[in-house]
Order: sequence, then structure tokens, then C-alpha cells
Amino acid sequence: MKNYIFAITLLFAFSACKKNNAKPETTESVEEVVVETPAVSYPENLTKVFDAHGGIDTWKSMKSLVFTMEKPDGKEVITTNLMSREALVDNSKESIGFDGEKAWFLNKTEGEYNGKMAKFKYNLMFYFYAMPFILSDDGINYAEAEPLVFEGVTYPGIQVTYDAGVGETPEDRYVLYYNPTTYQMEWLGYTVSFVPGIDKKELHFRRYSNWQKVNGLLLPKTSVNYGFKDDKPTEVTKSTDFIDVQITKIALPSSTFAKPEKGEFVN
Repeated sequence: MKNYIFAITLLFAFSACKKNNAKPETTESVEEVVVETPAVSYPENLTKVFDAHGGIDTWKSMKSLVFTMEKPDGKEVITTNLMSREALVDNSKESIGFDGEKAWFLNKTEGEYNGKMAKFKYNLMFYFYAMPFILSDDGINYAEAEPLVFEGVTYPGIQVTYDAGVGETPEDRYVLYYNPTTYQMEWLGYTVSFVPGIDKKELHFRRYSNWQKVNGLLLPKTSVNYGFKDDKPTEVTKSTDFIDVQITKIALPSSTFAKPEKGEFVN
């Protein structure tokens, strides 16, 4: 991408000398400076996956994303400013947010609440929903992964790891598996490192086979969780539907994500 930076003409005032002799007016010539910004390079197969879902340029032109999940105890609405990653998760039991600097929570019930989990939960479902485009973030490393074979179909894989210091859990590993014919994303394998007592290296699985087109992008309509064993999916455990999806080129006000008066920041 080329960014054009125009030099500004500086005007200098006349300076009077002892004998009232004025120096000639001097101006600097205006020069157009062209700065070359290298384009971000993704693996060819990942670029094809992005293209199959509407294209990375379309995704990067968007500024906000809102979607709703139906849950047994009511709806959960997740709102995110895509550039700043300011976030809000709101349901009948809790509100969890990220104001751009700190995570916070608001317990809406009378029961006990583990507020420490808020720093992991404010963007958890956003991350799963924003697949595959979330895998274009900075600080990501790509590698070929062993294909996934499931019900007679072989799905090529792209492994994603993170640079140190990226996110709350940079040790996480993801594997995107795509349809070999359409290049649409089909599976996500991922490790879980913030839940005590589980294997932090074993892959868990979600399947994405039901999509909806929103503002030029192919986004998930349904995500299906699978059981797992030996880094392979086994049987369906639950399904999540995403409704009322809005993705726009307008960022939401930062006040949307500010901690409520009764909320608490996560230590």
C-alpha cells in the first residue's frame, strides 16, 4: 500500500537587521514524498481461504462486529470494535468487557462469580466467530499442518502459533482445516490453556459447515463442537447458532465498552 505524505510549505517571516535592511523572502520547495509500505504476506493457501470467505481486504475495511448467541437461559450479545478490540459480552447473568486497556466484569446475579475469568472470556467467542479472518492478526506464525481425515474426506491444515506476549495466552496453538475443493474453512483445532486440569497441548475441535453472507463476508451461522481424542474429532457434543449478525465500516463509541459504575476491573 502506498501512503502519500505531502511536505508542508513553511513560511518564514521577514527579519529586520540593524539598518532596517530586510532579507529576501525564502520558501522551501514543496516535494511529494512517497513512502512504500510492504503488503502483508500470507501463505497462498490461507489467502485462498480468505478469498473464499469474501477477501481479507473486505474484512480489514470493517470496524465493528455484533452477533447474538441463543443460550438455554437467554440470549448473549457480543460486540467488538475490530481495530481496538474493545469488547462487550452481555447476557442475563453477567456483563464482561474490555475498554481497550483493562478487562472488567459485572455480576448480575446474587451467586458467587469468578471475575478472574473475565480476561479470557471477553473475546473468547468473538475469536471463534471471526474465523478465518482473525488468523490475519499481527504476531502470528504460519506452518503447514498434518491434514485431518474425517469421514473419508481429507482436509489440508494450516497451523497458527503466536509470538511471545501476543494476547493473554500466547502459548495457544490453532489449526485451520479447509475444504480442498472450495477452500472454505471446515474445521478448527485449538488448544486450551486457561482452564485448570486439562491437557494444554491436545487439540479440541469445532466444525464450521454452515455459513451466512453478511456485508460481503462469509461468516459462521453455526459452529459445532466435537469430542476429541489423539488430536482428532470424535462425536458431536453441542451446536451454537449465531443470529442478528452485523458487521459494518463504522466503529462504535468507546463508551459502549466502558466499565459500568457497579462493575469491577480484573486484577
